[in-house]
Amino acid sequence: MDISIIGSGYVGLVTGACFADVGHNVICIDNDSRKMETLQAGRVPIYEPGLEEIIHRNVSAHRLRFSGSIREGVDNSQIIFIAVPTPQQPNGDVDLSFIEKVSREIAGVLTSYRVIVDKSTVPVKTGERVAESIKRYNRHGAKFDVVSNPEFLREGCAVGDLMHPDRIVIGAQSEYALDLMKKVYEPFMVPILVTDINSAELIKHAANSFLALKISYINVISAICEASGADVEKVADGIGMDRRIGRQFLNAGIGYGGSCFPKDVAAFITIAEQVGVPFNLLKEVQQINAGQKERFLKLIRETLWVLREKKIAVWGLTFKPDTDDIRFSVAIDLVADMLREGAHVMAYDPKGMEKAREVKAIAEARFAASALEATEGAEALVIATEWSDFANVNLALVKERMTTPIVFDGRNLFNPETMGQLGFHYHSIGRASVAPP
Repeated sequence: MDISIIGSGYVGLVTGACFADVGHNVICIDNDSRKMETLQAGRVPIYEPGLEEIIHRNVSAHRLRFSGSIREGVDNSQIIFIAVPTPQQPNGDVDLSFIEKVSREIAGVLTSYRVIVDKSTVPVKTGERVAESIKRYNRHGAKFDVVSNPEFLREGCAVGDLMHPDRIVIGAQSEYALDLMKKVYEPFMVPILVTDINSAELIKHAANSFLALKISYINVISAICEASGADVEKVADGIGMDRRIGRQFLNAGIGYGGSCFPKDVAAFITIAEQVGVPFNLLKEVQQINAGQKERFLKLIRETLWVLREKKIAVWGLTFKPDTDDIRFSVAIDLVADMLREGAHVMAYDPKGMEKAREVKAIAEARFAASALEATEGAEALVIATEWSDFANVNLALVKERMTTPIVFDGRNLFNPETMGQLGFHYHSIGRASVAPP
C-alpha cells in the first residue's frame, strides 16, 4: 500500500521504516528541513537499535523516501498517518496545535478519498476534532475517514515492538477505512482489536498510566524494604511470578522519565477531570515518582555529608538504556541537582552525550569519553541509567581509579554482596547497603 507518515520523530520514523520493510511504499514527511536533509543524505538523526539498517535497506529498495511536503504525501498515499508531537502544557493538558495544523494542511491539499490516521498520543475525542478541522478546511470537498491507531512502542526496542506487537488497536467508524487499515497490518500477523475512535484513544493513555502506576508501586515497596530490611528484588520476583501481575515494570529505581509516561499521566489526570472523574490515584503516582528521586538524593547527601566540591561520576544521562533520548530524564535532573549543590560532575552515556551537552541545566558538567574515564579521581559514582555497557565494566579498575569507592546505584544494576566483596561501599534501591568486609 502507499502510505505517508507526517512527523519523523521516534514514532514516525520507526513506523515508516518498518512499514516499508514489510513491503509498503512509504513517504516520511517532516517540516524540519535539517532532519529531512540528514535523512536524505543517508544519516539517521535518532538512535534506535536496528533502525539505521532498516532505513538504509528500504531506501535502497525504493520503498522508503523522505520529503518536507505534505502535498506530496497526500497526493501519493492512500493512508496518511499523523505522528507529530503532542507536548505537555503547563496545566497538564496536551498541546494539540501540531495536530490541528497538520489537519488543516492535509485538508488544504485533499482532492480525493484518503484515510487519515491519528498515530500520535492524543486525548479522547481528538479524532472528532481532527475530522471537524479537515471538513472545515476541505476546499475540494473530498471524502475522507479519520481513524485512531495508537502506538505502543518503547524507545530502545521500538523496532521489535512494531515488527512483533502484542496487539494492534484500530478505532474506526467506516468499514472501508477499517479494511484498508487491516491491509496495512496484514503482514504483521497479529491480533487486531477494533473499537470506536474514542475507546482507541483512551486505551493508550490508560495503558501508559497503568505502567507508570506499576513502577511507582514497586518504588513504594522499595522504601518499605529499606525500612524493614527486606530485598525489593526478591519481593518483585515473588509477586511478579503471579501471572495476573507479571514481572515487567516491577524494577525499583529512581523513577520513570522520558517523553511518554510523565506527559501521559498528567494528560490522563486532566482528561479525567474534564469529564468529571477525578483520578486521584494517578496524582499519587506523580508524587511517588517525584519523591523517589528526592529519596535517592537524600541518600547521597547523607552518605557524602556535603556535596560541594565533591567529585562525582555519573553513569547514564538518557531516561532509559538503548536510546539517545534525554527528554524528562531523571538522570539529567540528578546531575542538575548535584551541580546546584556545588558538586563537580563527570558524566558518561553511551548514546546521549551529544544531546546532553545542549542542556543548559547541566552546562557545568564535564563529559568523559568512557565509563571508566568518568570515575577517575571520583569520590562517588552514581548509576542513573541501566545501560548494559555499565554492567560489563571492569569493576576492579573502577575501584582503582576512584578516590573513595562509594557507589549509589539508582537502577540496581549490580549485586550488593559482590560489590561489597570487591571493596565498594554500595548503596542501591530497596536493598541493604553494604561495605567492604
